[in-house]
Amino acid sequence: MMLERPGVTTLGAMTTQHPSAAASPSAGARLVPALTILYHPRLERVGERAVLRDIAVRDAVELSRMTPCFVAPGASRGAPLEDIHLSRKPLRLLALPGRQIRLETSGGRMRIAAQGAPLQTVCDLSEAEVEQGVVIELAERVVLLLHMADPRPPEPGDRLGLIGDNHVVARVRQDIRRVANLETTVLIRGETGTGKELVARAIHEASGRRGRPFVAVNMAAIPLSLAAAELFGAERGAYTGAVQSRPGYFSLAHDGTLFLDEIGEAPPDVQAMLLRALETGEIQAVGAQQPRKTRARLIAATDADLEVRVAEGAFRAPLLHRLAGYEIALPPLRRRRDDIGRLVVHFLREELEASGEARRLDSPAPGELPWLPAPLVARLARHDWPGNVRQLRNTVRQMVMARQEAASLEELPVIERLLERPTPEPRPRADRHGEAAAAPSPSDRVEAEPVSHGAEPPGHGRGKGAGWRKPSEVREEELLDALRRSRWDLKAAAELLGVSRTSLYALVESCPRVRRAGHLPLDEIARCYRECNGHIDAMVERLEVSKRALLRRIRELRLT
Repeated sequence: MMLERPGVTTLGAMTTQHPSAAASPSAGARLVPALTILYHPRLERVGERAVLRDIAVRDAVELSRMTPCFVAPGASRGAPLEDIHLSRKPLRLLALPGRQIRLETSGGRMRIAAQGAPLQTVCDLSEAEVEQGVVIELAERVVLLLHMADPRPPEPGDRLGLIGDNHVVARVRQDIRRVANLETTVLIRGETGTGKELVARAIHEASGRRGRPFVAVNMAAIPLSLAAAELFGAERGAYTGAVQSRPGYFSLAHDGTLFLDEIGEAPPDVQAMLLRALETGEIQAVGAQQPRKTRARLIAATDADLEVRVAEGAFRAPLLHRLAGYEIALPPLRRRRDDIGRLVVHFLREELEASGEARRLDSPAPGELPWLPAPLVARLARHDWPGNVRQLRNTVRQMVMARQEAASLEELPVIERLLERPTPEPRPRADRHGEAAAAPSPSDRVEAEPVSHGAEPPGHGRGKGAGWRKPSEVREEELLDALRRSRWDLKAAAELLGVSRTSLYALVESCPRVRRAGHLPLDEIARCYRECNGHIDAMVERLEVSKRALLRRIRELRLT
């Protein structure tokens, strides 16, 4: 017998935990402009934030040595920038129509730069630019990011090993806490380098299994001929060379957690083996006479669009449904630029402590220049990081290793090689089978319908093949309008906006005003179903969610 728990829907032998069981940190909260310290000569101040609520009230906020007040996440009191090299004459930030923000200098000799360009008098920033994050440099001493942030204080509790305070990272922490002690499978989605294994380990450590094994397996590296033995074990003599019995990964993770990375790369035959193990809860070693129960908790991860792979026949739909008992979407680094300063300092401290040189990060004495230059951090913050956090960490490691070859950190060849060329928005990559594998998806990617690769959306008068818009060019109101006009069909909305489907998923994920069927309370769906007499199109209009995803929720609730 299976007992129903709050927020859990029981489907026969399958239990699905919905991310909507509790509201995400950004749900219901409107993001507001904020300034986050990416660099300060006193590195302990990196990550402090000033929420600019007044910019929507007074239409102007002053930024100088003495104002505004920057507060560390979770702290109750803060302080202004207070660097003596900063001018007392303020830089003014004014709200303009269309959610633009104007930067306006007040004169003086302090060097100010916005996005790497000197600011002479006035600079108007579009809503899309602010959403992407605008890097502001003050006197080559302090680096700030003007961006959109959740004005609410972060939830108290363990940081779970995740560095950063972006509102999407806060949502990931909440997802980890919510799912840690459930027995459901978890599917972690995210671009390469976003930290999928780190999140899997955090789930394990936050659960009652923390004292048991955590076994990580790269599914793309398992040879098909040895897959059964690798996963489930083999008895002595089961095949040529099996001179003794060997445990498989499921046995090694008994009572613990089995993490299957790159699950989208698993060959079809391996997918069939995994599906049977998940459906029956049993495994059978090669050469064994009887199956046996497995108590390993399964977490999978992918940077592929599994829905597209299902449509192409490369991935089994039943396996996807079994794996996605609960989904967690990890944001790319370019969507959380306010965390880049924290990450750079964290990685630098780790590398320097390993070599006994952590003192280099101490606050400089009066008149001394900091070892880590502010302009370098500004350049790092403006980069798009297609390899995400992993690429940033490797870059910091190379900086520390190569620092003796240059007069300053800014002159390191590794930095010049990285930053001398622009980084394009990630495109679908080729997988090992030669097929197009899409970039990762947010937690509601299952609401989308399959899409064929190779066709570019023609939105906004672009002819086919004329190229896609950058997601940073899409304003929030434009996104919402396209979703409404397309009746919440994501494929049609992407075509209206002239962006790729992958870009649309990222825009939807980062927009707190977009509702998702997977996040709707069960009683709201049931009430709407009654009031609309089960008319799905009417429900879509009222709830403003994807029809495909809403139909799935209705079936799960057995309202039909």
